[in-house]
Amino acid sequence: MKCPYCAFAQDRVVDSRESKEADSIRRRRECERCNRRFTTYERIDEIPYMVVKKDGRRERFERQKVLSGLLRACEKRPVPATKLEAIVDATESFLMDAPERERTTSEVGELIMKHLKGLDTVAYIRFASVYRDFKDVREFKEELEGLLDSHRTGRGKK
Repeated sequence: MKCPYCAFAQDRVVDSRESKEADSIRRRRECERCNRRFTTYERIDEIPYMVVKKDGRRERFERQKVLSGLLRACEKRPVPATKLEAIVDATESFLMDAPERERTTSEVGELIMKHLKGLDTVAYIRFASVYRDFKDVREFKEELEGLLDSHRTGRGKK
């Protein structure tokens, strides 16, 4: 922090307190060269995590939206809420790991489906039918056959 009066880079904090809105910290500082006092404010720099939709639009990542989709897919299924929370946490971590702070909805959807596939196949099919937007019964059947094949070969969880 440079002094606004003499541009010296060394100062000491005289007083710190939260702002009234509790969204920043107000600090009174004193320059070690000219001994003049000045005030600084510290705020959290929030750059939102974004998802890129199929049509190219960018939307802010909403944790609750992912959780509600999972809850719908797992309705009346024996899936603990803690497992769903873990999937949402993994999805959020996946976004945080992105250097650009954004991922495509297809990347996010595939990650969620991978987690659901190992957790509950019925919930997986429900989620996939909405996510992949099956146009007809044939597409739905192909997805089911792929799931059955993975169970037969031992790659799927029962």
